[in-house]
Amino acid sequence: MGLKKLAAKVDEYNDRLEGGKASKIKPSHVEKVLEKLQKKSDELEAEIASATSAEKKARLERKLGIAKTHLERADWLLKELS
Repeated sequence: MGLKKLAAKVDEYNDRLEGGKASKIKPSHVEKVLEKLQKKSDELEAEIASATSAEKKARLERKLGIAKTHLERADWLLKELS
């Protein structure tokens, strides 16, 4: 999901929030998720360093890429909420 889709989802969330169908996202919630994502990224990097097979290393690198994408999205969302 690119930033355009993410922005659309935030707009949709704002509409639900105004309609009383969603609760407000607090920056502290996003920060908590950012911490978890960073921890997961660090763990994956350590696993990649100790991976023995090329297949396992490739799988872990794909997972790390996804985690980094989520980190970027969370950073963006935190900036939008501030």
